[in-house]
Amino acid sequence: MALADVMETLQRPLFTLLGTPVSWTEVLGFGSGALCVWLVTRQHLANWPVGIANNLFFVLLFTQAGLYADAGLQIVFITLAAYGWWSWTHGGGPGTKGPLEVRRTGRTEWALLLAAGAAGTILITLLLDRATDSTVPFWDALTTSLSLMATYGQCRKRLESWWLWIAADVVYIPLYAHKDLYLTSVLYAGFLLLCLSGLRNWSRALTTPPRPRPAEVTA
Repeated sequence: MALADVMETLQRPLFTLLGTPVSWTEVLGFGSGALCVWLVTRQHLANWPVGIANNLFFVLLFTQAGLYADAGLQIVFITLAAYGWWSWTHGGGPGTKGPLEVRRTGRTEWALLLAAGAAGTILITLLLDRATDSTVPFWDALTTSLSLMATYGQCRKRLESWWLWIAADVVYIPLYAHKDLYLTSVLYAGFLLLCLSGLRNWSRALTTPPRPRPAEVTA
């Protein structure tokens, strides 16, 4: 089967929700997205390949819906996922060993993230407003910036990344409903609940001393 045939099949309606057709793309994005976030809450390494599959489904879905910043964001997510996958397995940098541990975001890191997020929101809003037919340039830009900030934190296992995801989801839920992506809106409501669970689980991991690795156990 040619790639064009696969793409056409993914775009076909599978069922109707609230009078709006729901495609295979949205259904597969729903399932892979939910699984990915659940795996992140458990600090499971498999969240990265599952997340990459989810990003590919959403590239197609968001392009169809005219959410161009969100569609482009998925490409960035794939790049960050590769980095996060490496970071989680290598401890975050050269010279470190073992899995990455949960940490808090430092003041300098917060300042840089907020500055980058504000600048990104302004620039993307202007780009979408002037170069595309987007009907929601500011909200699309805001969620894009919040998601990038949260993904960076997730790659580094920063506890506060969950608060950034929560803020993004609060905007995403009505935004996707506004664009008639009702199943995706429901998915992000589920993401919001999973984010609260992830915040709780990572908070526990932060306050629990890491178990010694076999090489560190003394007789």
